[in-house]
Amino acid sequence: MRAVFSVTPWESKRLIGRAVAHLPEVQYALEQSQIIIAHGSTNVYVAEEVLGYCPERDRYVSGQVINGTLCQTQPEEKPAILRLVKGNPVPPVPTMDETMAGWDDTCLFIKGANAVDPDFNAAIFNAHPGAGTIGFAFGKICGMGIPLIVPVGLEKLIPSVKSACTELGHARVDYFYGTKIGMLPLINAKVITEIQAFEILFNLPAVHVGGGGVSGSEGSVVLAVEGDKSDVEMAINYMSDIKGEPALKLKKRICSTCYAPPPAFTSGTATHKTNETIDHQKLALEQKQCIFSGIEENDLPPWFIKR
Repeated sequence: MRAVFSVTPWESKRLIGRAVAHLPEVQYALEQSQIIIAHGSTNVYVAEEVLGYCPERDRYVSGQVINGTLCQTQPEEKPAILRLVKGNPVPPVPTMDETMAGWDDTCLFIKGANAVDPDFNAAIFNAHPGAGTIGFAFGKICGMGIPLIVPVGLEKLIPSVKSACTELGHARVDYFYGTKIGMLPLINAKVITEIQAFEILFNLPAVHVGGGGVSGSEGSVVLAVEGDKSDVEMAINYMSDIKGEPALKLKKRICSTCYAPPPAFTSGTATHKTNETIDHQKLALEQKQCIFSGIEENDLPPWFIKR
């Protein structure tokens, strides 16, 4: 039996989240070891499927493309990174090195991505010049051989991660529409797209046959599957259940006080701790991270979705 599915980005995130939760290594780490589920819109759905909920789901993101602009979330609005020890959320400690102390290859680090290529190499945009959360963790992930799982939708498909990474960098590019970004390749990750999700959940090979859309279906992915009738019918029923998955209600960063990015792991804390009054507009001009840094809401382009 053959079937064709069209899924929106939000439906894809739910599908991929369920697939990640079904992975044997995730189930084991949930019971016996440790998991970090980093910030990101797809990881909201991973957290909900693994843990049953995501703290402050509409704020559990970091970098984002919003208003057609490269942007970030407001630092003090972002909840702490989700760390699970035998399935129980544990407050993070000050640094990623301390958080991952004593980790072994039964522990898991789950981080979304901004790009994936046909060979299922993934990469992440880095608004933080040190590559943020994944930058602080990646050395230990590679050095210790800690499994890295990257859930990412095919809406982010690009021809080559290697080529893309050579094009970006805070100091390399003369103009960014929005915040400055670099790009970190994750060629050693276990990437889970919709294709892997169909294999994990339904034992069906999927072929990416198209994409795009209008009127709320922008970014959709079209997939064809073929297999035993029982498997395909299970997929049809399963996909019907996730149709209409609503979008997260995300907010951009406050442009008027947006300056150089904060340390990636101090989520939920003030960027600057001082008794002195900060002139945010002056600081924004001195440490301009984005073309809209220091601009008041009323002075932003009319097509911006205001906070």
